[in-house]
Amino acid sequence: MKIISLGPAYPLRGGIAKFNESLCRNLLTKGHELTMVSFKFLYPSFLFPGKSQFAIGSYPDNLKILPVLHSLNPFNWRRVALKIVSDQPDLLIIHHWMPFFAPAYGTLSRIVKKRLKGRIKIVLIAHNLIPHEGQIGAAFLSRYLLRKTDILLTLSSAVAEDAENLVKGVKKLTIAHPIYDIYGLKPERKEALIKLNLLGEPHYILFFGLIRKYKGLDILLKAMKWINSDIKLIVAGEFYDNQDYYNQIIREENIAERVILVNKFIPDDEVKNYFSLAELVVQPYRSATQSGITQIAYHFDVPMVVTNVGGLPEIVPDGICGFVVDVDPESMAKAVNRFFDQNLSESFILNVSNKKKEFSWDNFNEVLLQSLISG
Repeated sequence: MKIISLGPAYPLRGGIAKFNESLCRNLLTKGHELTMVSFKFLYPSFLFPGKSQFAIGSYPDNLKILPVLHSLNPFNWRRVALKIVSDQPDLLIIHHWMPFFAPAYGTLSRIVKKRLKGRIKIVLIAHNLIPHEGQIGAAFLSRYLLRKTDILLTLSSAVAEDAENLVKGVKKLTIAHPIYDIYGLKPERKEALIKLNLLGEPHYILFFGLIRKYKGLDILLKAMKWINSDIKLIVAGEFYDNQDYYNQIIREENIAERVILVNKFIPDDEVKNYFSLAELVVQPYRSATQSGITQIAYHFDVPMVVTNVGGLPEIVPDGICGFVVDVDPESMAKAVNRFFDQNLSESFILNVSNKKKEFSWDNFNEVLLQSLISG
């Protein structure tokens, strides 16, 4: 099958780019002909709160990446659409996560469908349809895009429900987010401690990823006063919020000696060190659809504490691979303490190792491609 995957890719950074690249690598192993069409311009700088939109590292092996799409230029959308039409693909996969991109994606899809007249299937992989932090016109833009695709693929029932509320009867398929197996093998704890210049005495729990209000880091920081004193929290990720707000909580709760802040986007080759040290990954999210962080934890066999929001409880069975808790500091603290006080690490790690077999890229792509045949 000739496939074009449209979405962010190297040198753009972030979870959607990593998802796109992992998906395409697996499709290539199945013998499909594949091209990645990415952005030459993603966000205007005033919409991007981070330090850089670009990844550190070398060009991904074996992937053909064309950085040609401009998110704000309608003339460019047409040119890219006509380039896709000229390639005559059987399948166009679109990776969507913000309504901001719906005009570009929707216009391009409309042109491709009209020109190829039923000779192509368009699958929209919706990582998110309704922004966590609100956006004017989000519902209108998402509806526009949904009506231009053949099949909507969601990674959680929460996004599937959002889609049904936006466009009744939209043809959709839900497959769990596969594990991120691109970060290498888990190093020995001693090696990770040296790499991160940390001591080995305390237990470490981990908050990983970009820091934005909906991810609830402030809730976890407030929970630290109830969490056992021999447990330290590593916060590894770039602040997209005002860091002063979080620093104030750390001062007020008198937990500075128990919180390690690593305010940067974590490069691929460093990810394994943080997950090697973490005995527990905590996701104190206020809202969620699904999370790539969960699937990194699965890859490295790390149990989790997640909040009972969105699709997180679907992926982390409560009391088996971790705990599902209410969105409040005391519930979070009780779960973390229970994990350590009851010595649940060994049994939970075994459960995580068994559970992650369900989240393979082979299974994901097999279900996706089979749905196109049956549909």
